[in-house]
Amino acid sequence: MNTTERVIQEQFQFWPAAIATPSLETTNSTFVIVGCGTSYHLAQSIAASFNLRGLNAIAVPGGEWARRRRAYLASDANVHVIALSRSGESTETVQALEVSRAAGLKTTAITCEANSSVTRHANAVIFAKTHSSEGIVMTSSASLMLLMGLRLAGATLDASVVTDATATMEKFDKALMGVLAGRSHFVYLGAGPMYGIAGEGSIKVQEMSLSYAHTYHTMEYRHGPVSLVDDKTVAILLYSSDTREEEAKLAAELSEKGALVLGLGGAGDIEIEVPGSIESRSIVVLPSLQILGERVAELRGLDTTAPRHLNKVVTL
Repeated sequence: MNTTERVIQEQFQFWPAAIATPSLETTNSTFVIVGCGTSYHLAQSIAASFNLRGLNAIAVPGGEWARRRRAYLASDANVHVIALSRSGESTETVQALEVSRAAGLKTTAITCEANSSVTRHANAVIFAKTHSSEGIVMTSSASLMLLMGLRLAGATLDASVVTDATATMEKFDKALMGVLAGRSHFVYLGAGPMYGIAGEGSIKVQEMSLSYAHTYHTMEYRHGPVSLVDDKTVAILLYSSDTREEEAKLAAELSEKGALVLGLGGAGDIEIEVPGSIESRSIVVLPSLQILGERVAELRGLDTTAPRHLNKVVTL
């Protein structure tokens, strides 16, 4: 077990502090959730959760909000910017907060570094300490920032989330044994809050294993991209409980075309039940997607503690 896997396995001890994050008071604000890379994918899931709870929200990459926010919102009225950054130093995320503060917007930082640039540009700071051995690949910190964001949105989370995520990851990891050999094309499918998590799974397998991976809204995949499916494809389908039946039909189609379908929450060549509500399923499946990236990297003989071309903090 290398350090990356150890951090994935040991992250759950840090979750209770993030689960204790207080929810925001009811407001008529429009929330703009910003981040870069992993943090942006988490922002997509968090924004969806805000909307499902009746709070208007959009996710925007940090660099886009800093440079062209009018392409995303026509007005600054009642805008509250929430910025996610593990290190608190990602250049575009810091810039997004600087621009927001200069425009008089309310700002909140979600981070795993208490004394960092984002904390100095935010009206409020939400912080949780991450695993001290976490390296370049964001694993523990990603889970913590997702938890903090979901709690801000008002999601009801308790200690059962820790138990559910741990058990799901263990079952998923066991099911992966011997099935990934020869597979080189990874497709991550999710809808609603699960779409951002699908994107995060995709970026994990890319950076950890140097694999080609793509992300789509689940039912959009049939509209063109399905032409790429063959016996080298792994389709990771993150089910939504309200559309489980139609998503199962897609899973069967992909399997017939040669894909190995990993069904998290529904049918597939490998089926792993995902417990919890629509609010908690995104965090429950996240560690499983992290361990998938590690297992693919192992097959390729790659060291995930030193991913190619990447640094722990991305600055310009």
